[in-house]
Amino acid sequence: MTAHVNEETDAEASADMIRIPVVEERVSIGKRAVETGRVQVHSRVVEDRSVLSETVTSESVSVERVPIGRDIDEVPPVREEDGVVIVPVVEERLIVTRQLVLREEIRLIKRAHEETVEIPVSLKRKEIEIERD
Repeated sequence: MTAHVNEETDAEASADMIRIPVVEERVSIGKRAVETGRVQVHSRVVEDRSVLSETVTSESVSVERVPIGRDIDEVPPVREEDGVVIVPVVEERLIVTRQLVLREEIRLIKRAHEETVEIPVSLKRKEIEIERD
């Protein structure tokens, strides 16, 4: 830095000086949203009706009681004859000695029955449609 002695010297010095402006460039970056197009999305539910068909099987059992009333020495086992399950029912009777008596047999008869059932169902699906503007 230079010290100034008086105002006259400053004025003379200013007249002799040439001023050169200094230019400076500055850059700034910015961003903005720009709409480039539009899209419309439509969705709808479509319901297709159909009938499902399936065969189902069921069994029923009928019980038939057959009186026997015969003396036996031991309890007979449960057995099956021609698709019929026979369950012996015994009782003890007290006489002078104990004796097994086949009182009755229970016969279980199986019958199969097939049936086709139809069940109406609704199946839903969503479809999407896209339109560009």
